[in-house]
Amino acid sequence: MSLHQRSQQKPPGSDSLPVSSPTSAGAAPSRPLPLLTLPYLFCLLAVLLFAALLLPWGPAARAPASPWRAYTLQEAAAFAAAAGNGTVLLAAVSGPYLPFLSNWLISVNRAGRAGQVLVIAEDYETLERINAAWPGHAVLVPPAPDAQAAHKFGSQGFFNFTSRRPRHLLQILELGYSVMYNDVDMVWLADPFPYLVGDHDVYFMDDMTPIKPLDHSHELPPPGKKGRTYICSCMIFLRPTEGAKLLLRKWIEEMKEQPWSKQRKSNDQPAFNWALNKTAGQVDVYLLPQSAYPTGGLYFKNKTWVKETKGKHVIIHNNYITGFEKKIKRFRDHGLWLVDEHSDESPLGRI
Repeated sequence: MSLHQRSQQKPPGSDSLPVSSPTSAGAAPSRPLPLLTLPYLFCLLAVLLFAALLLPWGPAARAPASPWRAYTLQEAAAFAAAAGNGTVLLAAVSGPYLPFLSNWLISVNRAGRAGQVLVIAEDYETLERINAAWPGHAVLVPPAPDAQAAHKFGSQGFFNFTSRRPRHLLQILELGYSVMYNDVDMVWLADPFPYLVGDHDVYFMDDMTPIKPLDHSHELPPPGKKGRTYICSCMIFLRPTEGAKLLLRKWIEEMKEQPWSKQRKSNDQPAFNWALNKTAGQVDVYLLPQSAYPTGGLYFKNKTWVKETKGKHVIIHNNYITGFEKKIKRFRDHGLWLVDEHSDESPLGRI
């Protein structure tokens, strides 16, 4: 055996003897470490705070549900009508139309009518965006259509979007309110309500471009080449009368009988005109003056007429043209794209 490898020998019987405690040798008893000291508590608190910041505690917190998803047309119409002495000013938009809505709202606001506006939002994102900026002025009537497909004129999405219009209008009439509907590619140059003379059921504007005399008839025009009139469904005022409700029910019925197809890329306007023609004599209608409510095919294309009727224009409709960019350019060319310099006048701010 090496001198550096000495065997470790156990004392005899050590495996059977109990291990003696320190006290048995007469040593002083040891005390437990003082864990609950002030520095220890501070360290423990710091660790817990650090863990609370970095680690999730329990299930992930969910964002609170939006109250606007439960907001009903009945509640929204009452809110808007309260500001309009029983009259709702209605528009309907999906997300792509928000700049046009804001542009229209600037002109409505200048006429002092913004408080009575109710916007039918056709998708949940639009509902939230409008009500975040302008609480209570937007409502979604489910089911929501496909928002992205709804903006292309002539598409099935556009048909589905516009086909909901008479239902919304009828619901508001059933609640006992009068309602004016506007497309949002319109601009007000004056308050249109003073032109709603008399006590008729329905008021509307002609969509034809031939010039009428300033004192033209306010009766329903005769049918055109297609056997029906060419009244624009873009601007309608209705009172909550049985005649107006009859017209809207007939409009809904006509929409069902003339569904969209690839061969006939329809929208709501032909059905509206068939409803007008088929209820003639049962509904008290009023054709608004052309000088005040010109179609876009006349206002933007006949400079001579515009000059001759200057000061009489009330609502300008940017129709007879398709495409967002083309409509915006035309509005800009005529000084009617107000959001460029007057977005602060829109209840929605800058979109």
